[in-house]
Amino acid sequence: MYTKKQWFRLPITLAVLIAVGVFCGVLLSNRSAKHRPPGSKVDKLKLADGFVAEHLFSPSEEQDGSWVSMTFDDKGRLITSDQYGSLFRVVIAPIGSTEKPKIETLKIEGDTAKIAMGFAHGLLYAFNSLYVVINNRESAKFPLGSGLYRLQDTNNNDQYDKITLLKAMKGEGEHGPHSVQLSPDKKSLYVVAGNHTDLPTMDSYRLPNNWTNDNLFPFIKDPRGHANDRMAPGGWIAHTDPEGKTWELVSAGFRNPFDIAFNEAGDMFTYDSDMEWDFGTPWYRPTRVCHATSASEFGWRTGDAKWAPSFPDNVGPVMNIGQGSPTNLIYLKDALFPEKYKNTLLAFDWSFGIMHGLHLKPSGGTYTAEHEEFLSGSPLPLTDGVIGPDGALYFLTGGRRLESDLYRVYYKDYKSLKAGSNVAAVTLTPEHKLRTELEKYHLGVNPKAVSASWPNLAHADRSVRYAARLAVEHQPVAEWKDKALNETNPDTKIYALLALARQGDKSVKEPLLKALTSIDFKKLSESKQRDLLRTFEVTFFRYGVLEGAIKTQVTNYLSPHYPSTSALSNRLYAKLLVFLEAPGAVERTLTLLTKNEFFDDKDNETATASSDLILRNPQYGLDIAGMLEKMPAKQQTFYAFVLSTAKMGWTPQLRDTYFKWYDKAFSYKGGRSYIGFIEKARQLALANVPKDKVAYYNKLSGAEKLTMNGNDLAIEYNPKGPGRGWKVDDAVRLVQDSLAGANFETGKMIFSAVLCSRCHAIQGEGNDIGPDLTQLGNRFTTRDVLEAIITPDKAISDQYASTIYTLKNGESVLGRQMNEDANFYYIAQNPFDQKTIRKVSKKEVSSTKISPVSIMLPGLINGLNPKELRDLIAYLESGGSKSSPIYKEGSVQKGGK
Repeated sequence: MYTKKQWFRLPITLAVLIAVGVFCGVLLSNRSAKHRPPGSKVDKLKLADGFVAEHLFSPSEEQDGSWVSMTFDDKGRLITSDQYGSLFRVVIAPIGSTEKPKIETLKIEGDTAKIAMGFAHGLLYAFNSLYVVINNRESAKFPLGSGLYRLQDTNNNDQYDKITLLKAMKGEGEHGPHSVQLSPDKKSLYVVAGNHTDLPTMDSYRLPNNWTNDNLFPFIKDPRGHANDRMAPGGWIAHTDPEGKTWELVSAGFRNPFDIAFNEAGDMFTYDSDMEWDFGTPWYRPTRVCHATSASEFGWRTGDAKWAPSFPDNVGPVMNIGQGSPTNLIYLKDALFPEKYKNTLLAFDWSFGIMHGLHLKPSGGTYTAEHEEFLSGSPLPLTDGVIGPDGALYFLTGGRRLESDLYRVYYKDYKSLKAGSNVAAVTLTPEHKLRTELEKYHLGVNPKAVSASWPNLAHADRSVRYAARLAVEHQPVAEWKDKALNETNPDTKIYALLALARQGDKSVKEPLLKALTSIDFKKLSESKQRDLLRTFEVTFFRYGVLEGAIKTQVTNYLSPHYPSTSALSNRLYAKLLVFLEAPGAVERTLTLLTKNEFFDDKDNETATASSDLILRNPQYGLDIAGMLEKMPAKQQTFYAFVLSTAKMGWTPQLRDTYFKWYDKAFSYKGGRSYIGFIEKARQLALANVPKDKVAYYNKLSGAEKLTMNGNDLAIEYNPKGPGRGWKVDDAVRLVQDSLAGANFETGKMIFSAVLCSRCHAIQGEGNDIGPDLTQLGNRFTTRDVLEAIITPDKAISDQYASTIYTLKNGESVLGRQMNEDANFYYIAQNPFDQKTIRKVSKKEVSSTKISPVSIMLPGLINGLNPKELRDLIAYLESGGSKSSPIYKEGSVQKGGK
């Protein structure tokens, strides 16, 4: 459900430990904390205009766990689940009432288990039953494993007494089985699961199940091991009947979609996650809302094998959101919201606490969307939400045993709206009608399929083309193979041959390649050229190495067009021509690399800028800050990886240029796996150099900069740990009486190694982003220091606080205000880059307020063991002076209590 992070990761932890946040304000400023928000939990919420929020209940405060899923039953009661515990039934008082919710722990009659039912990522009340998607590995505490279960009340006493397992699922955890939703016609169910859930055997497959990687990019799995055993099709969506007897695969190729939603036209949408460890790489794909059409494939593959969204054999998103951790998705047709919220999806981001509003607009056979920040808060780990019988939005925060809360949001003038007023009239475009007609042929053999679909293989609308090709692919290849090979319309031929590449056998290899080279390349549009190049790639991948005359024919067909003026096309050419060992391919690709060609990434343009997210969640945002400061050159990375497998076409000069690039690449900062990926590619390349040159190129390419495992840069000091979840009293107790034996050099190395010196100076060494820390020990007690580190949100000085600028269009911008004039606010959003300033027009700002969240993450010392904590605190309180009394034998620590 939520993208995993290393909570105790040291290079980020102490990088900002004494950095630009609360530490600076609390410890080094005499100015008092101002503009602090009131204590009510709703005051941290930024709402769309005209809406009101109520905080209803805190499960975590009542020891009821951390709630992550919810549904309303037929009596208007809310049923919820703790991520690692029970189901609860909640009776909620009407809007405006001060009466507290009534909470009941659900037990299954006759079941003696300690926890009868729970551990649910998905809940749905339908067909007089409660459907539960359990996400769990069987244990003594909770013996039920992952799967879809049905709960029924067979004796009508308002208690569930029957549990039926409808489908067992292999997989659990945050990428396990997730949600279950009712079909638009209310006659069946849809189930969604993440990429760590094995796809169960299906009775039918709308997406043909002969999936492979289909990517000539050198295949490197995540160097830190994430999802290395997870192959296509990745996350999936399936359809089943109320009894779970018949199952059909509808859509796949996701990373970790958590929920699905349907609009009035019956179209299905989901919100898929990114792989944040890939940030800064050319294969990174942001979180995105997808229209999950019949047989849709969204191209997730493990490691670096992910597909570009523009590939014709997968489906592009409705909207790229940006970085985050997707959880819930709601369509607002049942909400008592104003006219603006017809045709609107709400997409929940757990990491940055944002409900993204997507106002859908029909576009051909699919949709585009306009973005709105409907609701946000910091921190606000959003887990699930539903529209209640009263038309209000109910949502939960929590997950990962975090503080959990139940809220209600409603339109303040909801009484003026009638039930059903937010249901939009269904107006279908001709392309939508055609697409859904073609999708009827995605269920096996139909004698009418080829004739109905063939004229639409070259349709101007991408969604129609895709539906037509999948309809053809479901028919026996013998029925349409010759038709594809002999097609005369070049556009139609591209997609017919793509279908043949995907569904044919080895006997079609040479005829297929000859047919591809018969297409007049120069007469194609640029986008059609790329689709043709992609068809070559799928063919090469599926049918293997080319030899003899056909290899020469294909090489002569492709090589004259490389390089092109399109960076997107060049990425495809590079893969194809290096695979073919085409003359000059290495030299031309390396020339493009050294020119630092622009990385055209229009397929992944996002609704939210990464810099806007930095200050919303310090744990994740400061990772982004560090990456944005030293972003890798992604087009260079792409070419370097392609060249890592090239065995032919090298000269000593070319190799020198190539391996020097790796040394430079190690100076950039990407996601957590970036260094490891670069190192894996470097090792692939070293395997292709003469044996007597391996040591030379190993050193030239920066081997000395790496740790032994190659996943990180070597630094002077690596904290030894093991860490712990430090509490203020425990930490103070450890150091309050004595720092005898503290090591000055170790403390200094920790301070330097974890990047504190990038923001602060001690004894003249370091930087001036944050205040000088030389006099720290003379002004504050040990408790002051440790309290500010461990609980930074406790008090925030306005001198160092961030400001939330709410814009008139509903969006919000966070940053530290550096200056202002009559027309603009000048703000810095990256604490590692105070020179990059964003101008915000005052005319666009409706309100401002001080952010209640420190830039510094609570508990940042959790990576240190007790000895290392003493060394660090001693160094800080010594002001960086080795002659400080702190380092004299038997010294007593002052002011600890």
